[in-house]
Amino acid sequence: MDKIDKKKIIKYYKFLNLLPKKLNKLYFLKLKGKFKLNNKSKKKNGFDPVTNIDRAFELFLRKEILKIFPNDGIIGEEFRERKTKSGFSWILDPIDGTRSFVIGSPTWSNLISVNYKKVPTLGLVNFPILKKYYITGADRSSYLVEHNKFKKLHVSKPTSFNNSKIAGSFFGWLSLKKQLKISKLVSFMRFPCSDALSYCQLCEGKLDAVMQCSNKIWDIHPMIPLIKNAGGFINTWKNKDPKLAGNIVASSNIKIHKQLLKMLKPVT
Repeated sequence: MDKIDKKKIIKYYKFLNLLPKKLNKLYFLKLKGKFKLNNKSKKKNGFDPVTNIDRAFELFLRKEILKIFPNDGIIGEEFRERKTKSGFSWILDPIDGTRSFVIGSPTWSNLISVNYKKVPTLGLVNFPILKKYYITGADRSSYLVEHNKFKKLHVSKPTSFNNSKIAGSFFGWLSLKKQLKISKLVSFMRFPCSDALSYCQLCEGKLDAVMQCSNKIWDIHPMIPLIKNAGGFINTWKNKDPKLAGNIVASSNIKIHKQLLKMLKPVT
């Protein structure tokens, strides 16, 4: 990756760090309790929920970004791509965990990645209901911000695979037939997988590994710098660059990571 000017990184970080307060204000003062649900799936019996709140968040973010960074690109889940003229692009998931949002679960979040020449560089995961957010700093560290206090994040210390806290969600994407091929691995998935929160809990050292299916780039790009800067590892199940998205595995140390990749081979 080309080296980025430190002043630019600081400028992007400062802007990113102001967004949680703005997003929370927008939600609690204008959007809360007014959602309308639609299903954008084109498959028979498919369910791909979207709400007017998703779209309102993304429109707000696009407007805020272009005020300060008019030459940047934007790729969002709900609206058309805007090409970059600066090399920088913003990857937006206005509500990650729309299913959770619809049923009133607090684990939904706003996901934002700042990419430079297609490489995820800064990430933000904002949880309005939980009143906290996770952010990568300009110093290549990851932080939890709660009650205006910054806590530097580190993944958990190495442990044996048998004692690892592993969370995973195949959520209808991986057939029963394929799950049977990795039944031993499935038996180790003993902890709940809660949207982007699980990846954040990996960064905090609360989980040792997270596995998910069918991530889009806006689901995973914000997580890549957060996990790597906290000392973790992240790849596709085929051990490819995670920026490709799709099926993702993230781990706290290389030993567990290699073991998971090996166990996933029958379904890759």
